[in-house]
Amino acid sequence: MSFLSLSNLLKPSSWGTVRGGVHPEYRKALTSEAETLRMPLPQLLRVPLQQHSGAMAEPLVGRDDYVLKGQLIGKARGTMSANIHAPTSGRVIALGAFTAPHPSGLPVATITLRPDGEDKWGPHLPRLRPEMADPDEIAAHIELAGIVGLGGAAFPAAVKLNQRKRHAVDTLLLNGAECEPYLTCDDRLMRENAEEIVDGAGIMGRAIGVKQIVVGIESNKPDAITALRRFKFALGIPFSVKVVPAQYPMGSAKHLVLAVTGKEVPARARTAEMGVLVYNVGTAHAVHLAVRYGEPLISRIITVSGRGIARPSNLKVLIGTPISDIIDFCGGFVGEVDRVILGGPMMGHPVASLRVPVVKGTCGVLAMTASETRKSEQMPCIRCGSCVGACANGLTPFDLNAKIQAGDLEGAARVGLMDCMSCGSCAYACPSGIPLLQAFDYARGKLSERQSRKHQQEETKRLAAARKAREEAIAEAKKQMMLKRKAEMAAKKKAEEAAAAAAMPPPATATTIQGEATP
Repeated sequence: MSFLSLSNLLKPSSWGTVRGGVHPEYRKALTSEAETLRMPLPQLLRVPLQQHSGAMAEPLVGRDDYVLKGQLIGKARGTMSANIHAPTSGRVIALGAFTAPHPSGLPVATITLRPDGEDKWGPHLPRLRPEMADPDEIAAHIELAGIVGLGGAAFPAAVKLNQRKRHAVDTLLLNGAECEPYLTCDDRLMRENAEEIVDGAGIMGRAIGVKQIVVGIESNKPDAITALRRFKFALGIPFSVKVVPAQYPMGSAKHLVLAVTGKEVPARARTAEMGVLVYNVGTAHAVHLAVRYGEPLISRIITVSGRGIARPSNLKVLIGTPISDIIDFCGGFVGEVDRVILGGPMMGHPVASLRVPVVKGTCGVLAMTASETRKSEQMPCIRCGSCVGACANGLTPFDLNAKIQAGDLEGAARVGLMDCMSCGSCAYACPSGIPLLQAFDYARGKLSERQSRKHQQEETKRLAAARKAREEAIAEAKKQMMLKRKAEMAAKKKAEEAAAAAAMPPPATATTIQGEATP
């Protein structure tokens, strides 16, 4: 491809821009040309029952149970939850708490499965013909397959689909930005499975009832752009590709909506309120597999990268695969590894143990050496404003941090703490090396704890008041019952007396005999 044709490819009708953001060293070349490999079965699979936004799934299996690939082993609990399926065939050897792939490192209920090596499928989910199915059928099928957002938030996909019932949604926006450094799993997915992604997008588009489907891709992914621009329609719905600048955090749903459609989503509002629903390209691919082939979400593509990895790769791995097995498959560590991160370097988090598993929201495993991690002594804030310029949400991070350090968490909340999306741009841009992101996360956690305690206290007061009112009502009811019984007894006594009086014979009456008059 000539330079001129490449320039034309990457030059859309109008560049979408967002405020703030940063341009970190992307280092995607480590894996951008690495074709996706399928990782073999590990010795153990640890499948957490909490790997999605919302309530933990309810286990349907017990120890020593034999399960088949695709079998439902965890049932969604409530409307905000997701089903969990067996990634392969084998025997359940444990059901209990295990370290979660979460910054807290706290244990979570986990099903440990020992694969039998046969990878034997159980009954597939029923297939749908999306051209004939109604929106509720498609949404129910996606819910049955346990599909969540694969961009990292792991929000149940069917719950988001059902926002069509509350808002007039006219645009389905696929997120192919992949703005985090190192990560290339979405890029490879778009290059290798473009047709399946477009089909999955069309299925979701029909379920929502949109007028158009757009995929937003950063300009540093020319092959993915070319692959998807071959399609003009997705199940009859107009389909197009919009190229956006390579700028972090372009992958944020609200900022991608602004860059692609020009619609700015207000703080604490949902994109659906602006007529746009946003899904990751990986989610669209999972929908295609579920609807067309009856496959639940039991695997995903991840990027394994960093200079501490012998063979950086893109891998298709089963949900529940331990991180240690993935690193071993990629040749193990090389050099002095400073930290291992789940996700990208900007919004990811260090792992508590290499035994933690891949979950539905895991997009990457990074082994970073000291040369890749930023280590600088923290200095006092010089109020240079770099963090303000980097904040994509238009906040004043130095002011937020000052209030937090002073213990004024409510004051920080008043100036936008809860509007921070934890992208880390401010900390990246800070020349003083102040851990702003950690401070904001800490403050939000403390506020949440206070609100929870306040809610608990208010709930206790409400319950106490309700109990008092209930006791008073019972006492009043008893009083009224006693008064009623007393009145009834008095009336009965009076009636009995009246009846007795009526039954008695009439008393004798004296008669005067008047004699004749004396002359």
